[in-house]
Amino acid sequence: MLKMFPKTHITIAATATVVVTAAILMSPSADVEAKRMSYALDLEQGSASEIISQKQQQQPEAPSSQAVAVVADQLETAPNAENFVELEPKPRLSWQTFDIKSGDTLSSLFKKAGFNDGIMLSVIHGEGEADKLQRLYAGETIRFATDNNGKLSAIELQRSLLESLKIGKQDDSFKGQTEIREPESKPAFASGTIDGSLYLAARDAGLDDRLTMELAGIFGWDIDFVYDVRKGDQFEVVYEELYLDGEKFSTGRILSARFVNRGEENIALLYTDSSGDSDYYTPDGKSMRKAFLRTPISARVSSAFNLQRRHPVLDVVRPHEGTDYAAPPGTPIKAAGNGRVQFAGWKGGYGRTVVLKHGDNITTLYAHMSRIGKGMKNGTRVKQGETIGYVGSSGMVTGPHLHYEFRLNGSPRNSRTVKLPDAQPIPASEMAQFKKFTERQVAQFEAFRTNYQQLALASDD
Repeated sequence: MLKMFPKTHITIAATATVVVTAAILMSPSADVEAKRMSYALDLEQGSASEIISQKQQQQPEAPSSQAVAVVADQLETAPNAENFVELEPKPRLSWQTFDIKSGDTLSSLFKKAGFNDGIMLSVIHGEGEADKLQRLYAGETIRFATDNNGKLSAIELQRSLLESLKIGKQDDSFKGQTEIREPESKPAFASGTIDGSLYLAARDAGLDDRLTMELAGIFGWDIDFVYDVRKGDQFEVVYEELYLDGEKFSTGRILSARFVNRGEENIALLYTDSSGDSDYYTPDGKSMRKAFLRTPISARVSSAFNLQRRHPVLDVVRPHEGTDYAAPPGTPIKAAGNGRVQFAGWKGGYGRTVVLKHGDNITTLYAHMSRIGKGMKNGTRVKQGETIGYVGSSGMVTGPHLHYEFRLNGSPRNSRTVKLPDAQPIPASEMAQFKKFTERQVAQFEAFRTNYQQLALASDD
């Protein structure tokens, strides 16, 4: 009859019987020589080996209920030969945490944690994304974990609240993986009226600096926020608030916005097309962007476009075929549009200069730079908004500024008033989908606005 049961069952059952019987028969008052018996279980081989140790005049300990429970668990899992019973607890890891500061290197951080360069090299030469540990930035946090023997077991590089690089020891090597947490996004609403500047009004409305800059960037193609904004202009914004573990930690994108400038209403909606590209459009599908930035730098105009201007150094009437923007030395200069570098170098009285060639026979010139941007040489492709150089005072100038020229077919045009070509609108193939999206976005915007106005009226009462 025993042949009807697997050997594994018979062995485990016998073990359970021995342990339980011992618990019943053991008596604390027995003054005799006892044998403490334990069994090493091998579920994979289906065997149990007895381990006996002699103890003179020692009263045996009764097995705990936890030990009996372990055996019971083994009986339940025994039919699967691949099951493994872990009889010893996992070792606890000890962590050391360091805030990465300017000047810290990976080698110095390893040494602070008690590990040499050899161990560091074995980590960054590991599998997966372990080599990304070499890219460190001030403000990040790194943690080292050691086991009970003091050996390195894991490393965590916290790049931000959402991104971390985790590296763990696997056999004799290390393996790394980047983990990205997805925050919860909730729409929020802000509204303001400009009294002094957009920055102050946006701050009073609860917008952070990044959202304020994004708002200016969305409408900056049509509105010069240095000269066009007037007292009484209004804005309304629906934007993302980001939450992690139920707590707000940051803001995301602007979803829709309305800006009234000098009585003229401008509305922008964020739309993601079928290719996954996102951009801002008017409700009728026109792109908020233009093919060119109105200004390549956020700064005040120190000398406007004037073909009859008297030169400040030569003291003769010489056409000023561009616009000068006063800004501190080193201020980044952006490419006004997509194009190729036609010239990059020293250009007489212009000093360090970059000339970009765009489509439709348009060129733009950026002069008096302190230094030219990295990689800027003849033939290099550049994208709109890419940094091509930095403000300086090279050439024939009286102080640091950017001299910017916009030319059409070789003739100078006033960059602040010239009609700029639009970027591509929503294609006809996506217009139906865009219209459905627009209806939802406008409805959401109006619901936020109505609720905000009701709350404002209630607070006045």
